Amino acid sequence: MTGFEISGASAADMELIRRWADEEGWNPGDSDRFAFAVADPAGFLVGRIDGEPAACISAVRYGSDFGFIGLYIARPAFRGQGYGIRLWQAGMERLDGRLVGLDGVVDQQDNYRRSGFRSAWNNVRHEGVPRPNGSDGGALGGAAFEVVDAATLPFALLAAYDRRFFPGPRDAFLSAWTGLPGRTALAAVRDGRIEGLGVVRPCSGASRIGPLYASTPAVAAALLHRLAEHTPDGAVAVDVPDANPSAIALVAGLGLEPTFEAARMYTGPAPEVELAGMYGVTSLELG
Repeated sequence: MTGFEISGASAADMELIRRWADEEGWNPGDSDRFAFAVADPAGFLVGRIDGEPAACISAVRYGSDFGFIGLYIARPAFRGQGYGIRLWQAGMERLDGRLVGLDGVVDQQDNYRRSGFRSAWNNVRHEGVPRPNGSDGGALGGAAFEVVDAATLPFALLAAYDRRFFPGPRDAFLSAWTGLPGRTALAAVRDGRIEGLGVVRPCSGASRIGPLYASTPAVAAALLHRLAEHTPDGAVAVDVPDANPSAIALVAGLGLEPTFEAARMYTGPAPEVELAGMYGVTSLELG
């Protein structure tokens, strides 16, 4: 491993990592890297061989006790030579002492299990143009809800709502994730309370929706349809947790097809989050 060095990612590296992820078929968001960088500026590592970028990983810290591994990529020419595992070890060392989560692609899940991770559920990407199903109206428990631009709501309300579905504070990330140019963030509101939240962002393939939180399938459907209106061709991709049967039933009923799967895995007991209201995870890269 002469000449192999690990360092923090630069802004240019973050764009390079995005391209690598695209080449892997993961369909990253065009501007995701800007939100990623503020989540944990030191949480992105690049391994270089004689100065040439060869592998990357994200090891992002949330709060004092949670972390998330993602974007674990070794370039094809450098695979099988031990560079990736060196970078993996560096990422895990950065998160030492924390509960760590990741979304593992199928061909890596056995390796993650050997590193102490255990499956909690699968996130199944569903893609397509959602067809009308008559369940995206404004009724919620007998009272009307309104779909509004999330930027019009106090950010503290959005952050508190997000914490119901994510095990650590991530205010800086959430602010960027919902507010970056080119993406749309919508919230369902009833009587001043948030009943749902969704964000759609442009990608090289189908525009990805995430997160998609909702109190009921009707709220989720309303948000999904409205978000799809903000895409070039109406095509969307949503990473749906199969631990929420209502979410799987909803996207299937809307005609979206499963195209990709990753296992949500943790190094310890899965944190308590409101899975019943999670219709789409925010990001397979950062949780």
